[in-house]
Amino acid sequence: MRVLVLRALGLGDLLTAVPALRGLRRAFPDAEITLAAPEWLRDLVDRIDAVDRLLPTAELAPIAFDRPDLAVNLHGKGPQSVELLRETRPHRLITHETWDDDRHEVVRWCELLERNGIPCDPDDLALPPVGPRTDTVVIHPGASTGARRWPAERYAEVAGELDIEVVVTAGPGELDLARRISPTPFSGTLAELLDLVATARLLICGDTGVAHVATAYGTPSVLLFGPVSPRQWGPRHGPHHVLWHGGTGDTFAEEPDPGLLKISAAEVLDAVGGVLCSPSESESSARVTSV
Repeated sequence: MRVLVLRALGLGDLLTAVPALRGLRRAFPDAEITLAAPEWLRDLVDRIDAVDRLLPTAELAPIAFDRPDLAVNLHGKGPQSVELLRETRPHRLITHETWDDDRHEVVRWCELLERNGIPCDPDDLALPPVGPRTDTVVIHPGASTGARRWPAERYAEVAGELDIEVVVTAGPGELDLARRISPTPFSGTLAELLDLVATARLLICGDTGVAHVATAYGTPSVLLFGPVSPRQWGPRHGPHHVLWHGGTGDTFAEEPDPGLLKISAAEVLDAVGGVLCSPSESESSARVTSV
């Protein structure tokens, strides 16, 4: 049996789909599961036990696959993604017929499969450990849109107050931003970034893909949310503290969201202290602080 799954989006998008992918694997243990996703995510795809093969695919681009036995749309509600999968001429297609904007992203895809007779566990997010935990605090200031980027000078203030090792990370095109916080930011491969966050003592970042890496590896985190509610994209459980002032806005705006700007460096430092001083937090639910 050949199963084709479309999720041609970003880092966090793929990590939120892991429980659904594992549900497919359990339902079809002997199938070849092909994931249509961007090539740059290969290092992550290789760590997801539910996927047999990556088919490099750009977002909303034609999919080079013919006649899958089952095609699964974990990309969106359509119509473009639905049509792209139909063009592969699948024997069966699973996709959303209705769409609830308020559903948590992990739960959304699990429910889609469950409605089609494929049980999923939305808490089945963990990736295998890669090494012992270090004393490093990782700060990742970047995000795909300006609306979700907390000001660099506030990250610098937080970094300056910490008396343990801090590593500032930079994704593609983010070196100048990261250098406003540290003169020597980390800018490595995706595999190196995954390993760094997986073994860190703490991650501090906004609502971005790296936050989901912390969830996948059980790394404690302090997360700063602005235009999007953490009830849709935040961690559902685990050693995480989410700061959010309760408002929503345009996630594609160029400037930081007004709600995000309400979060002060003092609030972040207070949350950092709470997470670092609570070793038992790994067994508790993620806390969301609306202030």
